[in-house]
Amino acid sequence: MKKLVAVIPVRKGSRRLPNKNILDFGASNLLVHKIRQLKKLDEVDEIVVSTDSDEMIEMAKQENVSFQRRPDEYCDEKTKSFREVVEYISSSLNTENILWANCVCPLVKIETFKKAIQNFYNLTSDHDSVASSVLIKEYIFDENNKPLNFSPEKHVPTQKLPDWHIITNGFFIAKACDMQKWKFVYGKSPKLVELSKFEAVDIDDNEDLILARQLYKIMDDEL
Repeated sequence: MKKLVAVIPVRKGSRRLPNKNILDFGASNLLVHKIRQLKKLDEVDEIVVSTDSDEMIEMAKQENVSFQRRPDEYCDEKTKSFREVVEYISSSLNTENILWANCVCPLVKIETFKKAIQNFYNLTSDHDSVASSVLIKEYIFDENNKPLNFSPEKHVPTQKLPDWHIITNGFFIAKACDMQKWKFVYGKSPKLVELSKFEAVDIDDNEDLILARQLYKIMDDEL
């Protein structure tokens, strides 16, 4: 059994950006870019592209990595829930641990991946998994326009606001058996690995894509 398998979950459909996972990025496209990133990680024993797309499977073959042909019902975002998708993917990989890496977050640095993997192998009983996050220092209101993390009567500059984190789609690392049990990519007490604002860019729409492409020109040597 392998120690660590990196899985890239991709599919044909996309609501906001058609063919989002294979849009041009850098010298290739988002999927191939992520494959080539993960190849730089000596800690990863195998890379698996999980997809329903023949075109993406062909890309995996061309990059000499493995693939998992996912049935349509695990890709249409209607028939099966995300929890069922996680259970399906994680249960079919012959590995002790899984690094779940989304190709729509193309700016995560190699050194950050390595830090995340090291954190995973050094987890204490306080944590059950690793997840990427970004620190937010902003004045936040709830749906009723009430302050959540500050008091207007005792105004403080943003740097003195409490440290709140948002989990991002950069990566998730957990034991394969735990992902199957949780039917999710991280547990109740993940160890958060903080990304920079650049690294945390997640391509969901055309504006995100434009931003990521521009930032890549600056960060190319670090990815």
